[in-house]
Amino acid sequence: MESTIYLDYAATSPMYPEVIEVMSEAMQTTFGNASSIHQFGRKSRGYLDEARAVFARSIHAKSNEIIITSGGSESDNTAILKTAEKYESLGKHIITTNIEHEAVLKPMKYLESKGFDVTYLPADKDGFVSAEQVKAALRNDTILVSIMSGNNEVGSIMPIAEIGSILKNSNPAVVFHTDTVQSYGSQDIDVDEMNIDLLSVSAHKIGGPKGIGFLYCRENIKLPSLILGGEQETKRRAGTENIPAIIGFQKAVELMMKDKKQRNVYYRKLKEKLINNLKQAGVDLEINGSYDSSLPHIVSIYLKGIDAERLLIHLDLVGIAVSTGSACTAGNVDPSHVLSAMFGVEHSAISETVRISLGLGTTEKDIDKVVIELSKIIKRLK
Repeated sequence: MESTIYLDYAATSPMYPEVIEVMSEAMQTTFGNASSIHQFGRKSRGYLDEARAVFARSIHAKSNEIIITSGGSESDNTAILKTAEKYESLGKHIITTNIEHEAVLKPMKYLESKGFDVTYLPADKDGFVSAEQVKAALRNDTILVSIMSGNNEVGSIMPIAEIGSILKNSNPAVVFHTDTVQSYGSQDIDVDEMNIDLLSVSAHKIGGPKGIGFLYCRENIKLPSLILGGEQETKRRAGTENIPAIIGFQKAVELMMKDKKQRNVYYRKLKEKLINNLKQAGVDLEINGSYDSSLPHIVSIYLKGIDAERLLIHLDLVGIAVSTGSACTAGNVDPSHVLSAMFGVEHSAISETVRISLGLGTTEKDIDKVVIELSKIIKRLK
């Protein structure tokens, strides 16, 4: 295999070389427990405080509103389960959508088993829910609204600012959570302007290490810790802090903030080139969702008459990594709940869709090769 092309950044991203460099140094020199009062502990505490300030600035929050977690799943679980636990005396109604990540949907299902009433707002054919849908679903006993900022499969960008405004004006007691794991690297976020109370982020989607993330928690919301143990994170998340990973996460955020606008323009240029060149090559395709109102690095392509799983294998054999519209668990392929929600469970797009996601290192030359190889494979499969 001459070369490989990675186009599955929505699943995870390779680490920036600068991130690897600062983490390697930290592993050798910064091993103290940040809770210790001696100089080794104080050194780690200094790095922790500095990183927390960087994370806070990236979303226009306060440093004391950032809780370091192990990633997006823990952040989502903490936000949802602990909000329900704290506020259930005020009501047991929660609003979300039917196209959220499993890290949101599974906690919701768990809460339903405990007697909570969850409203799943249906996404339209382009993968959107509206602020009006949220307003119509609000009840006197609603305690939490959890809606993702950008969808991880089709890239649809939700009207988070509009939803936040409606909640603030309609019922400010309702807690508003958004999962920004997929959108944090490309979208501008201001938690005060958007009236967000809780927000989830993961490092490995933006060139940082796996196993680290944060949960923004507005300072007037005092959630119990999901993990019981020590009193780290001002008693909000037990567990000794992973300082090298936190330092790497900080570096990834700094790099992201530095060139976010340029990257967004570049990714949209690559995405447009990919779609136009595939069409010129005679590939019969449709874009799932809205092309214009989607995350710049994600494109979900319905390739009519082509089994996506077979296509993925053929692409892998020539060194091109993409993903399908399905999620694989323990060897079993389940239909994409996102595409099923958008089109209905019988639609052929569910089994004939590939997701291509761009990121660090993707070049125009890569797109040219993908168009050539994809066109050839489709002709063979037909």
